[in-house]
Amino acid sequence: MTFVTADRIEVLAPAGNPAALKAAVFSGADAVYMGGSLFSARASAVNFSREEMAEAVRFARERNVRVYVTVNTLLKDGELSEALDFCAFLCDLPVDGILVQDMGLFRLLREACPDMPVHASTQMSLHTPGGAALLKELGASRVVLAREMSLREIREVSKHTDVELEAFVHGALCMSLSGQCYFSGMLGGRSGNRGRCAQTCRLPFAAPGGTGHDLSLKDMSFIDHIEKLREAGVCSAKIEGRMKRPEYVAAAVSACRHAADGEKAPQELLDDLNAVFSRSGFTDGYLSARRGRDMFGIRTKEDVEGASSAVFASLHELYKNEMQRVPITLTAVIFTGKNPALTASDGTHTVTVTEESHVCEAAMKLPVNTERWTLQLQKTGGTPYLCERVTIHTDETTAVPISVLNGLRRSALEKLGALRREKPAVPFTMPALTDTDYVPEKLRLRGWFQNAEQIPENAYLLDRIILPLDTPLERLCALRDAGHSLILALPRALWGIEDAVREMMKKCMDEGFRDYHVGNLGGAALCRELSVSMHGGFPMNAFNTECLSTFEALGMEDTELSFELTKEEIGALRGTLPRGVLVYGRQPLMLTRNCPLANSGKGCLNCRQTLCIRDRKGVDFPVQCTRFEGKSVYSEVLNSVPLVLSDWLNEIHADFGVLRFTVENAVETGEVLDAFIKREKPRGDYTRGLFTRGVL
Repeated sequence: MTFVTADRIEVLAPAGNPAALKAAVFSGADAVYMGGSLFSARASAVNFSREEMAEAVRFARERNVRVYVTVNTLLKDGELSEALDFCAFLCDLPVDGILVQDMGLFRLLREACPDMPVHASTQMSLHTPGGAALLKELGASRVVLAREMSLREIREVSKHTDVELEAFVHGALCMSLSGQCYFSGMLGGRSGNRGRCAQTCRLPFAAPGGTGHDLSLKDMSFIDHIEKLREAGVCSAKIEGRMKRPEYVAAAVSACRHAADGEKAPQELLDDLNAVFSRSGFTDGYLSARRGRDMFGIRTKEDVEGASSAVFASLHELYKNEMQRVPITLTAVIFTGKNPALTASDGTHTVTVTEESHVCEAAMKLPVNTERWTLQLQKTGGTPYLCERVTIHTDETTAVPISVLNGLRRSALEKLGALRREKPAVPFTMPALTDTDYVPEKLRLRGWFQNAEQIPENAYLLDRIILPLDTPLERLCALRDAGHSLILALPRALWGIEDAVREMMKKCMDEGFRDYHVGNLGGAALCRELSVSMHGGFPMNAFNTECLSTFEALGMEDTELSFELTKEEIGALRGTLPRGVLVYGRQPLMLTRNCPLANSGKGCLNCRQTLCIRDRKGVDFPVQCTRFEGKSVYSEVLNSVPLVLSDWLNEIHADFGVLRFTVENAVETGEVLDAFIKREKPRGDYTRGLFTRGVL
C-alpha cells in the first residue's frame, strides 16, 4: 500500500495529544504519528485513549491526513497479548500503519494482519541497505532510518531496496543510536527501549577538554535539505516532538510544508521555530557528514527566553483556522415546482441532499442570478473542503433563497464528511503465541574480547571465543589451531562500511571461519546473504519468546538476551532457540556515531586508547572507539563498573554466559575467568546490573 510518490514527499508530524493533532493538521501535515496509553516510545507524552484515538483517526481521515500509530517499545512476554489486542483495535479503526520496534511483535503482526502496513521503527537501529532490504523481505512496508545517516548513505539504501524510507528532518537528537541506549535503564530503571527515557544524556558529563555537557547534541534540522532527501529516495519527512507544544508542531509543520512544496520558508517562521525550541541552535552534521564539536549543544537561558508569549501567539495563528485541503465539486439542481437538491463529490465519495421543506417557485421580482448562487455555494470556509467547481442545473426562471442554498451546502458537506470518516476494517486474526517449554543445557561460558591481546592463558576454559572480524587472519588461524572455537564479531554499527565488512567476511570464510556474531539487522542480512552461521548479540534486543522465535526463523543458531531482563523474566522465556546472558563486563550504555570525546577543543581524537567522560558526581565512564580498516565507525560509552554475576550462575536459565572484556588486560581477564569457574563472590566495585531490579 503506497501513499506517496517519487515526486512528492510526505510531511509527517508528531501528535502527542489532541491539541497537537489539530495543530499538525491545520498547518498542513500530510500524516501524523501518535501513541496510545501503552507501548509507545514516548510514554511521557499525553498520548491518546482508545476513544480519543478513534475520534482522531476519523478527524484526520476526513481531511486526507494519514495516521500512523506507534507500538514501538520492547515487550515482555506478559505484555504481548495486550499489545496484540491493541493492534487488533488499530486494524478495526483502521489506522494507516503501525510502527513497531519489537521483532517478535513484528512477526506476529505479519501473521495476524498481512494487509496492515507495518513500519520498522527507528528503534530498530536500521542504517544499511542490507538491513532495510531484510525488513522489506520480512514484510515491512516502510523503514524509519537512523538519524545518524549521511545523505550518501541514504541514497545507497534507496538504491538497493524499494521499501518506503522515512527520515527525521527536525527535532531532538539522541546521543545514542536509537534502540541502542541503555543509560537511562541502567542508572534509573527507566528504559529508553520501553518508552521511559529519563534523558540522562542531557545531564552534565565532561569529556577531556569538553564543555561539560558532552553527551548533549543540538536539535537536528534538515528543512533546507528536504528536496535533497526526496531526490535521495526518502518518501516521508518526519518531525520529532510528541512531547512538544502545539505551537512547536505548527511551526515545524509549516516550515516543512513550504520546503516540501518547493518553496523557501519565510525567515520569520524559521526564527519563531528556533525560538519555540532549540538547543543552542540546530545542526545538520549527520546528513552532511560533518560530525564533531559543532554538533553539541544544550538548552540555554537564551533558548528558554526566546519562547516568548508573542512568539507563541504568532505561531498559534498558523493553526487557528481549518485548512481547506479536500477538493470537491458541487452540483445544484433547482427547478420550479421541485425540491432543490445539491450533490457534493470528492472524486471518490458522492452524496446528494434535498431540501424537502422547500419547493422552488418561479422568480417574481428579481431576475435569476446563478452567478450569485455559485459564489454562495463556494463559501466552504471553516471546513476542510475547497470547492473547485460549482455546476448549476436550472430552468433560469426559478428563485431560491440564499438560506436554502447555505443549508444544502452544510448538509451535503456533513453527509460527505460522514462517508469520508468511515473506512472498512483491516482483517485481524489473533495469532497463537509460542508455548514450547525451554530446557537449557548446562551453562557454558563464552568470552567476548575487544582484541586478541586480552585472551588469557586459561582461555581453554571458555566454550567459545568471540573476536572482532578485523582481527588479523594469522592470529585467528593460530587460535583455531590451538583448539579454540571462534566466532567473529561484526561491528555493532555498519555506517558506510557494509561493503568492506562483506569483503572481509569472504576472506575469513576462505580460511574456514563460518561463525559470525551480529548486533544489528544489517549484520544479520550479511550472514544470510553469505550463508554463514549467525549468533545474535545483546544489541539485537531479544526481549521475549516471540523475538527468539523470530531470530530462529531468520537462521540464528543462538542469541544473547537483552541485559534489561531480570532473572525471572529470563527464566520464563519459552521457545527452542538457545540463548545466553551477559554475566560479566562493563555494559555498553550508548552507541554513538558522534563520539563524546569529539567535543574536545581538538575535535575528534580518533582514540586508540580508552578515555573517559565524568558525570557530575565524579564517576568515570570509559569511552571506546571502534575502528574498521583504519576508519572510526562508532564509539561506545561503557558503564563505570563491571557487571559481575559469578556467584549467581546457578540462577541463570540459559545455555551460555558471556564474559564481555573491554578495558581489561590479559592478566585481568584470566583472573575474571578463574573467578567465574570457581563461582566466587565479586570483589571490588561491581554491579548486578538489571538482573534483579529490571526496568519499567
